[in-house]
Amino acid sequence: MSAPDLNLLITLDVLLREGSVARAAEQLHLSPSAMSRALARLRETTGDPLLVRAGRGLVPTPRALELRERVGLLVQEAEALLRPARVLDPAQLQRTFTLRSSDGFVETFAAALLARIARQAPGVRLRFLQKTDKDSTLLRDGRVDLETGVIVDSTDDSLHSRILFRDRFVGVVREGHPLSSGKVSTRRFIAGEHVLVSRHGAASGPVDQALQGLGLSRNIVTTVGGFSAALALVRDSDLIACVPDRHTEKLRAGLHSFELPLVVPDITVSMLWHPRMDADPAHHWLRDCVRETCA
Repeated sequence: MSAPDLNLLITLDVLLREGSVARAAEQLHLSPSAMSRALARLRETTGDPLLVRAGRGLVPTPRALELRERVGLLVQEAEALLRPARVLDPAQLQRTFTLRSSDGFVETFAAALLARIARQAPGVRLRFLQKTDKDSTLLRDGRVDLETGVIVDSTDDSLHSRILFRDRFVGVVREGHPLSSGKVSTRRFIAGEHVLVSRHGAASGPVDQALQGLGLSRNIVTTVGGFSAALALVRDSDLIACVPDRHTEKLRAGLHSFELPLVVPDITVSMLWHPRMDADPAHHWLRDCVRETCA
């Protein structure tokens, strides 16, 4: 059986409301003959006359009376589905969003972001997932609404993104460490023992690449998976850590930070989302909240 022409539902709705081929044709901007042909198709499709002549007018059949209210509601629902989304009122929003980000992002920005959302949309909840890789599967299948991080060559180029901020690397040692006083030269910097941050266990990072360009290297004695762990080691030892400035500002309280004695490229932190969420008003509002919190 071939699929019915759903455009006939609109024609049927108008015909049953007007009870007149001429008035229905006028409302739908059709000629009376075109409307008569549409009525013939409806009769064939439904297997019912729908409207029958009585004197100079038309009267609905019992089937038409049965369909009239149902068809009207169905057409209204279809029209509502195809209208642009209504303007969002965050105060009325009831939704849970999942954000995938590094521990550093959560430690630095989550409290301010939660406070902003609580003021604007008390019915919204945030769920943070730790970002352990660059795989975009969770964004594609809808398990994650928004992700933050550094875009690399392997990042899925079908995702939408927007820059949140740029960050720079700084050196960090405990108070009283030899590097906590005096100018930190390259020679003094590489003479110490270092902790490397690498989520995937790599043997080097951006600082090492910058040193390699100078024909130098540093002594990495341990590798950890996050900035928090690196700073915890620094706090209780003579190790030196190199961490992003903004990402670790709060975590570095009580420690000594210094400018690196070499040029290390800044990192650009962005938020990423799947294209299907681009026009969603609630998701757009969430992106604005994240962007303004990081500004």
